[in-house]
Amino acid sequence: MAKLSVNINKIATLRNSRGGNVPDVLKVADDVQKFGAQGVTIHPRPDERHIRYQDARDLVPVVYTEYNIEGNPIQSFMDLVLEVKPTQVTLVPDADDAITSNAGWDTIKHKSFLQEVIQEFKRNGIRTSVFVDPDLKMVEGAKETGTDRIELYTEGFAHQYGLGNFDGIKPYTQSAILAEQLQLGLNAGHDLSLDNIKFFKDNIPGLLEVSIGHALIAEALYLGLDNVVNMYLQKLK
Repeated sequence: MAKLSVNINKIATLRNSRGGNVPDVLKVADDVQKFGAQGVTIHPRPDERHIRYQDARDLVPVVYTEYNIEGNPIQSFMDLVLEVKPTQVTLVPDADDAITSNAGWDTIKHKSFLQEVIQEFKRNGIRTSVFVDPDLKMVEGAKETGTDRIELYTEGFAHQYGLGNFDGIKPYTQSAILAEQLQLGLNAGHDLSLDNIKFFKDNIPGLLEVSIGHALIAEALYLGLDNVVNMYLQKLK
C-alpha cells in the first residue's frame, strides 16, 4: 500500500487570509494523522504566503508519522530543513513567485548542484527526494545525484485523465519501472484526487507515497476531512 501524506498548505492559506489561528494548522496536522494519514507534507515558500517557516518548527512535536518538507533548496530553506530535520525533504525547482509547482528538475543540467544539496541533507540523516517529470532521462539523471527517491510530477497525468485519455499514464508507468530498476524509491504528487488516484496507483509499480493537498482539502469541504482521508486510504490499498 502506498502511504498517504497530506499536504496542509491550503489550511495555512485559509488561516492567513483572515489572520489569527483559525483553522489551526497544528490541530489539522494532528487530526489527519489520527484519521489514518501516514504522513504530513508542507511546502514553505520564501514569502510565507501559506505555510510559514515557524509552522515548520512548530510541527516537529506534532508530526509523529512521516514529516515531509518540500521546497526549492535556497539557503534559507536548507537552513530550515537542517534545523527541523524532517523524515524527508523533497527538492522542487520552484521560482519564488510560483503559484504552485509547475515542473520537475532538469537533473542533468543541475546534477552538481543537486549532488551537493543532497549530500548535505543525507549527512544529517534526512531522506531525500527529487521532483521530476516522467522523463526517463530525468529519472536516470536523478539516480546520479545520489537521491534516495524521486517524486513524479503528476499534473500531466491528471490533465489527460480528466480528458478521458488513459494512455496519459504510460510515461509514468515507464518512469516507475525504470526507478525500480535503478533502486530509486518512488513518490508522486500534484493534482492527484479521489477521481484519479486509484487508476494512478494501479498502474504505477513500486509506488511508496503520494502527497496530496489541494484536491484533498477541496474534497473535504463537501465530504469531511476524516471521511476523505479514509477514502484515499481505501483507494491506495
